[in-house]
Amino acid sequence: MLALTALLGLLALLTTSVSATALTYKFVPNEKECFYAYVDKQGAKVAFYFAVQSGGSFDIDYSVYGPTSEPNKDRVVLEGQKERQGDFVFTANNVGEYRFCFDNTMSTLTDKLVDFEIAVENEPRPLLPTRAGATPEQLSGVEETILKLSGQISTLTRQQKYFRTRENRNFSTVRSTEKRIFNFSLMEVGLMVAMAGLQVFIVRQFFTGGRKGYV
Repeated sequence: MLALTALLGLLALLTTSVSATALTYKFVPNEKECFYAYVDKQGAKVAFYFAVQSGGSFDIDYSVYGPTSEPNKDRVVLEGQKERQGDFVFTANNVGEYRFCFDNTMSTLTDKLVDFEIAVENEPRPLLPTRAGATPEQLSGVEETILKLSGQISTLTRQQKYFRTRENRNFSTVRSTEKRIFNFSLMEVGLMVAMAGLQVFIVRQFFTGGRKGYV
């Protein structure tokens, strides 16, 4: 009963201290787009995850900018080029607006479908509810068990995102392969028809030329 009460209390505290945004966005060729998250407390944890689901070589450029003490200036927190996916957690040293940008200017023909999530977490260590007669050792054991379960849930969430990304990429590869096979089949049929027509034309020319020489 104590463990259940502690778990409910911890979940309630965690629910009120996390704000997250999960989106799927389609970037057209030569497009650059930014998304924003506001951090209202210094030292908050910011989690940033993205994965390219389809398009081209499944890669995109990204950069994360954070506020500084100087007005109208940003500092680079994270950046990368031609990355397929990323999963980062960093500490917000300054209060303010953080900018998460994706850049598809390297692509001139291909759209990119990107699935990403931005979460701002205030993670003060929650205090477990106490009960009369409960020893510190019991509370410590329950607390460690809950934290271990939280870590395992986070691991499962990352694995699910990874498998989802692999499934989408494999499906995109299958569709691309089917399209190429269909196009090659049409080209093959066209070549066969052209060759048949050329053969008929040559045979007709042969017999027509033979008759003219005979006359």
